[in-house]
Amino acid sequence: MLRRIFPHPYLTALLTLVWMLLDNTAGPGVIIVGLILGIFIPIITAAYWPDRPVLKHPIKIAAYVLIVLYDIVKSNIDVALIVLFKSNAARKPAWVTIPLDLKTPEAITVLAGTITMTPGTVTADVSAQGSALLVHCLDAPDPDAVRDDIKSRYEARLKEIFE
Repeated sequence: MLRRIFPHPYLTALLTLVWMLLDNTAGPGVIIVGLILGIFIPIITAAYWPDRPVLKHPIKIAAYVLIVLYDIVKSNIDVALIVLFKSNAARKPAWVTIPLDLKTPEAITVLAGTITMTPGTVTADVSAQGSALLVHCLDAPDPDAVRDDIKSRYEARLKEIFE
């Protein structure tokens, strides 16, 4: 019965929270409208989600988000310093191939999005089999270190969350 009302409980919570943030208040009316949207949108779109992603450790999402936010702030500073104080000749842009241990498309999508959200890197391509990402780095004197950092910092945590 609960699965019928809440086919995607995390999505329900997220939609309710986003509605409250968009309205910029937390009154009872806003919460009720947010819950109504959070309940009905997943029910209406349930047919388009036949294979729901399974989160093995949803509590670890908070730690992952904090790490990503920290890396975004740090990378913003690093990119600003590179752009302002490093000459074009001294920069070492690189294409880095990241072999993936992740198997679920949702986890691969989150990893690609995380890489792209972090300033100085962008995910350019995913292999046809989903076994590797092609990442461009603004300045990577050691591409192997970039690959190892992405695998240990992001991919290992996503593997714990999704697989």
